[in-house]
Amino acid sequence: MANLGDVMDDVRWQGFVGRAAQVAAFDDALAGRSARRVLFVHGPGGVGKTTLLLHLRSRARRAGRPAVYLDGSELDPSPEGFVHAVQSVDTGAAPVLLVDGYEHLAPIDGWLRRDLVPTLPADGVVVFAGRDAPAPAWRADLGWRGLVAVHCLGNLDEADSTALLERAGVAAPDREAIIRLGRGHPLALALLADAALTGTVPRTLADAPDLISALIASLVHEAPSDAHLAGLATCAKVLLTTEDLLRRTVGDDDAPRVWEWLRDRPFVTVRPHGLTPHDLTRAVLEAEFERRFPDRYRDLHRVIHDYVVTGLHASSGTHRQLLAQQLAQLHREGPFSAQFRAVAADGTVALVRARPEELPGVAELIGRHVGPRSAELARGWFAERQAGASVVRVEGEISGFIYHARCPSASATENQDPIVRAILAHVARTAPLRPGEQVDISRFLLGRDGAQSDPYAVFAGSISSIIEWCGRPLAWAFIVSVEPSFWGPFFDYLAFREILEVTFDGRRHVVYGNDWRRFSVHAWLELMQEREQSGGTGPPPDWMQSPAPLSRDTFDAAVRAALPSLRRPDRLAASRLIGTHLGADAAAVRTALRIAVDELTGLPRGDRLRAVLYRTYVSPAPTQEAAAEVLGLPFSTYRRHLAKAVDELTERLWARETGQEMTGD
Repeated sequence: MANLGDVMDDVRWQGFVGRAAQVAAFDDALAGRSARRVLFVHGPGGVGKTTLLLHLRSRARRAGRPAVYLDGSELDPSPEGFVHAVQSVDTGAAPVLLVDGYEHLAPIDGWLRRDLVPTLPADGVVVFAGRDAPAPAWRADLGWRGLVAVHCLGNLDEADSTALLERAGVAAPDREAIIRLGRGHPLALALLADAALTGTVPRTLADAPDLISALIASLVHEAPSDAHLAGLATCAKVLLTTEDLLRRTVGDDDAPRVWEWLRDRPFVTVRPHGLTPHDLTRAVLEAEFERRFPDRYRDLHRVIHDYVVTGLHASSGTHRQLLAQQLAQLHREGPFSAQFRAVAADGTVALVRARPEELPGVAELIGRHVGPRSAELARGWFAERQAGASVVRVEGEISGFIYHARCPSASATENQDPIVRAILAHVARTAPLRPGEQVDISRFLLGRDGAQSDPYAVFAGSISSIIEWCGRPLAWAFIVSVEPSFWGPFFDYLAFREILEVTFDGRRHVVYGNDWRRFSVHAWLELMQEREQSGGTGPPPDWMQSPAPLSRDTFDAAVRAALPSLRRPDRLAASRLIGTHLGADAAAVRTALRIAVDELTGLPRGDRLRAVLYRTYVSPAPTQEAAAEVLGLPFSTYRRHLAKAVDELTERLWARETGQEMTGD
């Protein structure tokens, strides 16, 4: 006669979805088709390890094989306790042994490997399931290597998630929202399904505190200290957690042990450049920290933002790109968080220079999706400045592409491109460029199918723009879009304005832009720091914008007027240099001027120029006559040297203001 346990097994059997690879490996072991009779399944809490083991028990029984299911959390972790638990179940010969919660049996892992498992019948099958991967000894020994298979249990894909919700009785209209929130995590999907069946689907995880509490209890063991808690919060905030970053957020003393602890968490993946939590874990941790410690979490965000921005300005190459990705990750309240998550799901990706042989294919794609005349212009740009072309490759194929043009360049293509001509005409009408200044134009953008809305197009455009805008002084930045309905909200979030539109090649091209001389990169990053958390939109507030950029004559006069005020902050506060690339306030301008004076020592006879400026303005003598005397110079010679030093200083500062000191690609 059937009992309630049999009924439960039938219900579980009907509701089970996914895990095809693990089920196939178990069936092969059970039938003797595979020599791998010891299976390890590991993954974070709530990912479905227990559900899988109970399903495997049912499969064994239906195949006529006796099966023992043990929960490691309920066992005495000793050889005697384990043997007693197995013997208490009458299984007959050749059992199938299923051990859940294996992390609780770590004290007897060596005994199980050396003494117990080798004594099982040759056709026996063992499945260990736990949060942690098996100890290396299970795979280091030549004998075990041929018998052991390790399976990392991940989240369900969209098809299996849909099947799970359908079998749980969730109505079709509710499934999409639940899948978006649950992100394939079985426990989250089950809890959200219960919510949908008894009420309404939460809009965000933060709207379901009971759900968060259940997931936190399942996913995360208690952090050993406040430093570990701060490390978890850091891990939730950033794309990749490094020990260097932890030194900023938890302190130098605690960073190494917090790093080790985070690295060993079952919900954390170790990647080449740092640690990253599983996607749902990140969302759950964020919702929990924002609920419990909102002020501390905002402060942590500021620390991380400042660390990333400082690194962006100081780094180059691969490290700068990683920091650009970190900055993009902080914009999870932005309009395209789903696109960033989609790219992150593929693991670590990078934006790299396009190879010459890839560009003809890109031009052909532009021709198919934008137009033949656009393709011809693209070929011209690629021939004139190949360095502006960058790609994202996935499995060796181009998945995203971006081309940045720097203008004015006096190139033939610049004069032929009607979009670029319209942009430069707008600049000439509204805020003319000064000698040496350049604008950056994101001219071509596309994803693997030619669409600008493709997640990899969003990634390529975002990362390349952060690198360009933060890496060199620019007068303007412009982005050309043929999908304004998609990109419009993004640029509204970024505080970029819609500048103009041009119909070309049968397509409507909309251009978004910003004058960095009026709304500086520094001010923009400050606004973004706020929007990273609030998700605000719209143009920058007036108080964050500077007056129109200075002409060369006005700039030179402002430098000459500022030098005598280096020791008078009250006077420097009125300087017209504030808002230029020298700084956003009087303190920053003063620091920039002093640094520029010191940098003169790198020039031929620069020590003499620096000394004259130093004794005149930085640490001045009472009078210029006294300065000349201190320097041991005739007064007339001192005046000539001072004039030359000021000229040299203003020349170098102007080069910085207009970007001329930044050369190369």
